[in-house]
Amino acid sequence: MRADYLAKRLGLFVLIIWLASTINFFLPRLGGQDPVRAQLGAQAAMGGASQVGMKQMIEEYDRRFGLTKPLWEQYLTYLGDTARLEFNFSMAAYPTKVTTLIGRSLPWTIVLLTVTTLFAWTIGTFLGALLALGKMPRIFQFILPPILTLSAIPFFLLGLLLIYFLGFQLKWFPLAGGYDQGLQPAFEPKIIVNMVYHSILPALSIILASVGFWTLGMRGLMVTTQGDDYMIFAEAKGLKGRTIFLRYAVRNALLPQMTALALALGGIVSGAVLVEVIFQYPGVGSLLYQAVRSSDYFMMQGVVFMIIVSIGVATLVLDLIYPRLDPRISYARR
Repeated sequence: MRADYLAKRLGLFVLIIWLASTINFFLPRLGGQDPVRAQLGAQAAMGGASQVGMKQMIEEYDRRFGLTKPLWEQYLTYLGDTARLEFNFSMAAYPTKVTTLIGRSLPWTIVLLTVTTLFAWTIGTFLGALLALGKMPRIFQFILPPILTLSAIPFFLLGLLLIYFLGFQLKWFPLAGGYDQGLQPAFEPKIIVNMVYHSILPALSIILASVGFWTLGMRGLMVTTQGDDYMIFAEAKGLKGRTIFLRYAVRNALLPQMTALALALGGIVSGAVLVEVIFQYPGVGSLLYQAVRSSDYFMMQGVVFMIIVSIGVATLVLDLIYPRLDPRISYARR
């Protein structure tokens, strides 16, 4: 790969991160809401506290969070802090830092969505390839229609159905949470089993709703390969059907499918927001939801910046390894 192309891609990556980060800074402020006033007012209302001295408290917290500075100065401070991966204190959970809260929630989301995404992708790719082949075992003819039907149901709605039937009616699984109340997350067999038990329903809702998507995508890619020259040439050479299916059809159809998988993995740090909120799962999605509800600028900026970087890195890595995955792709100057 040429060095000038690599430098160009890295420069474009940095530019995209800067532009997205700039939007990330200004977008929450367009509403014009005072987050400190909203937080203190909500706390005073819930606790029945007097509003005496509220103005002085708001002014002090605004000064502490740097909200009294001009907007351009806040922006420059934001860029400097972001470059150091420092996102200030959470307004809703002061004096806890944003990085601390993200660090607590990120492992839950990464484990849940990485496992479910890979699992759904593998099953969907396999079923999609079989659908295009047209010679499926009889059992798949009964399994596929429900799977394809479930793919039309949104994650959150499927999650509600699973909660009602498997959690509320049958009582097979807990209704919400990442672990039983009173437990402290730790690397102990008993606690790990408990956390896995709580993650089954959220994972099941994601897998059931996404397997159909991967299945239809792989089937469409397989169908498009059937009329290509290399497929006709392989058949003319007298190759076995299994060889043509695996080495020619599946191998070429997997490239775009792997692209979609890489982008999906790049976006897992955002969390399945609605699924995590419905199941009260302690992941990044729930964290982002609470930040939006409370107008926690710094928390929103931290989570969204992390999403921007993860998707940007996934796209950059894909772009750089494409020539390795498919010899037909070359970035060399002709």
